[in-house]
Amino acid sequence: MKAKDIREMNSSEIEERIAENRQDITELRFRRVVAGLEDPVILREKRREIARLKTILNEKKKADA
Repeated sequence: MKAKDIREMNSSEIEERIAENRQDITELRFRRVVAGLEDPVILREKRREIARLKTILNEKKKADA
């Protein structure tokens, strides 16, 4: 997801997306241990998306204050 798309979302949507990605990471880590992943880069992409979401969320909170 691009930063431009994230900026169009409101704060609650961003927080929901962060929670979903955290859940996805947990499931991917479990699958990696049990059976292995076809594409381990997915974990890195999810972590980076969470970081992008958190950064923009913090920007929005600072702008509101």
